[in-house]
Parts: sequence; structure tokens; C-alpha cells
Amino acid sequence: MGSSRIGAGTDFVLRRILDKLGLVPGKDVSLIATGLSESEKRILIMLQGKIDATLGEPDKVFQLMEMKGEKMTVLGDLRDFGIPVPGSEFVTTRDFLKDNRDRLRNFLMAYSEAISLGRRNRELVYQAFRKYMRIEEPRLLEFTYKVQFLQSIPAKPYPREDAVQTAIEDLAPTIPKLKDMKVTDFIDAGVMREIENDGFFTRLQK
Repeated sequence: MGSSRIGAGTDFVLRRILDKLGLVPGKDVSLIATGLSESEKRILIMLQGKIDATLGEPDKVFQLMEMKGEKMTVLGDLRDFGIPVPGSEFVTTRDFLKDNRDRLRNFLMAYSEAISLGRRNRELVYQAFRKYMRIEEPRLLEFTYKVQFLQSIPAKPYPREDAVQTAIEDLAPTIPKLKDMKVTDFIDAGVMREIENDGFFTRLQK
């Protein structure tokens, strides 16, 4: 199975998948560091027979299978294995959060409103995909909207505590100080709770 490199996100995820399946890396399965961070490049070397399996981004797999006719077997989705994976989290410092709380609150409200608008107006999201992602093919637009928007971005964008916990566990062996740290050392959902308690999400539905 090909990952990007040892210690990268794909490597950690593959090891968790194998553990779920009762397989031991180095014994039952060989993990190969391809040096390729782009999943489509790893898929291409898999199709060339250089590796037997890899992790692929859903849209890349869709394009190769459904639009280019490549023959592959999808073994499962990360959600099938119950493996939470950090995505595009918003990162800031505690000082910024303390000194600019209103700005952060306004930003999260705007972000949440955009999510709500996108869930109600598919065509508006398609327009954004066409402009910023250069996606024109109707089937790919529909797939991206369903999988990478509806299924991936929650209506209430709270921090993913389970994903942060997973990252701590993966990195602790090489970063010793993480062993004594908790999820709450890294996330602050206070602003999101304030927004929800103020009835913001209820008003979005009206």
C-alpha cells in the first residue's frame, strides 16, 4: 500500500485502517512511501502496477473511474472504518482569540451562513466550483457538491474533537510533550457555542 511518506497523514490513516482490519504493517502488508503527496499521482502508479493500493481523494477516484473509465476497486471510505480525519481547520493563537473575539465571531457567523446558503442553493455552489475550482463537467459538479460539501462540511462547524484526538495519538510517539496534552489544549468552541446559544442557527433556517 502506498502512502505519501512515513509520518504523513496518509501513513497514519493507512495504519489505522489496517489495524481496524486486523492487519499488521510490515507483516501482513507492506507500506511504501511513494514520496507523492497528490493522491491522483499515487493512484496512477497503482494503475501501473507499482503498488497495489493507496488512499485516494474521492473526487480524484470519481474522475478516474466514472469519467475516464479506469478499472479500480474501492475498498471503503474512511467513514466506513470510523476514522476521523482533520480537515481544513481554522487555526489562530489564543492571544488573537482573546483580543479579537468579535471579529472571530463575525467570521464564524459569515462562514456558517455561507454553509447554510449553499445547502439551500445548489446552483450557487456550482457557480463557486466553476469559478474557483475550474470544474465544468456536470457529473463532477454534482459529485463534488454531494461528497465534498454536503457530506464533509457540517451545518454547524464546531471543531472536530475526535479528529484532534486522533492527531494527538498519531503524533505523540514522535512529539513526547503531546502525551500529557488533551484535546481541550488545542481547541476552543466557546465562540461557536455563543453563536448557537444566541439562536443564530435557528434564524438561518427562517
